Amino acid sequence: MKLAIIGTGKIVQEALYAIDSLRSIDTRAIFGRAHSREKARSLADQYRIPEVYTDYEMLLEQSDADTVYIGLINSVHYAYAKEALLHGKNVILEKPFVLESSQAEELRDLAREKNRIILEAVTVLHSAVFRKMRECLPGIGAPKLVLCNYSQYSRSYDAYLNGVIAPVFDPAQYGGAVNDLGVYTIHYCVGLFGMPEDAAYFPNRGYNGVDTSGVLVLTYPGFICVCASAKDSDSPGFITVQGEKGWMRADGKPNVPEKLTIQTLDQGNPSVSTDAAGATVRKSIVKDYLPPAVRHRMTQEFADFAEIIDGKENAVADELMEETIQVVKVLEMAGMQDHMRS
Repeated sequence: MKLAIIGTGKIVQEALYAIDSLRSIDTRAIFGRAHSREKARSLADQYRIPEVYTDYEMLLEQSDADTVYIGLINSVHYAYAKEALLHGKNVILEKPFVLESSQAEELRDLAREKNRIILEAVTVLHSAVFRKMRECLPGIGAPKLVLCNYSQYSRSYDAYLNGVIAPVFDPAQYGGAVNDLGVYTIHYCVGLFGMPEDAAYFPNRGYNGVDTSGVLVLTYPGFICVCASAKDSDSPGFITVQGEKGWMRADGKPNVPEKLTIQTLDQGNPSVSTDAAGATVRKSIVKDYLPPAVRHRMTQEFADFAEIIDGKENAVADELMEETIQVVKVLEMAGMQDHMRS
């Protein structure tokens, strides 16, 4: 895959480090706006990138890259992705993909029309822990309750409290806790269970209306998922799925889970006991799964992207895009777009 990097911010810097060891990716170009020219040149020198652009149209017309990775602020995702597709490039678009399902569907359809591939860069779907969760899900029986928490105190929050608003806390730029962090937990729920029947968001809003933290409730037939996210406070991250015959818990920040614990009923030993709280305890088997070590949390997703794009695995891309579109629809269902427009 011949890749052009669009942006120079923190997520782009992490992506460049993540893919530096991947032989399947040849990074051909980097784009930064005029005021970021020196940063783009510095990154190009550091990662041996031969072409530096400050004109996006020129990059799309002149670079021999077949794919662009767009790591820009949320509000420009749709426009930059559409322009790249119109120029015949494959697209890897940072999360959150876009904030309207009509835009997501338009980008999907345009990619098909141009015989190109578009993918969302979200680590969840390429995580070994997530794949193990999918594999183990039937063993815990009918799901009853899913609890998720992705909270981390933002490095921009103190400045926000003093009136300096970074894009991540700007509603006009589609900032906020659910778009930045909650989107990961939504991907777990939709990736494991599909589209919910309903979604409702209960935010704590800052002085400019942005959600600095909040709880999203997804309703499925027979169970609910509760997803907490926060940029104004911190706590350990986790994804817990409770079923009638057991449970599983992924520990760590949901974008880079560290361990998965699975507890299932011991079918060969149906004995029960009572614990100190007076609860019934069924005989169970507990297993831990540790994911293989990787250079960076984004390394595996880019390895997967290169395989999909170079191998023209359109069916795999379509499946991933369908999941992405469902996540966008969940955000719509929860009323996020109406708030952003207000």
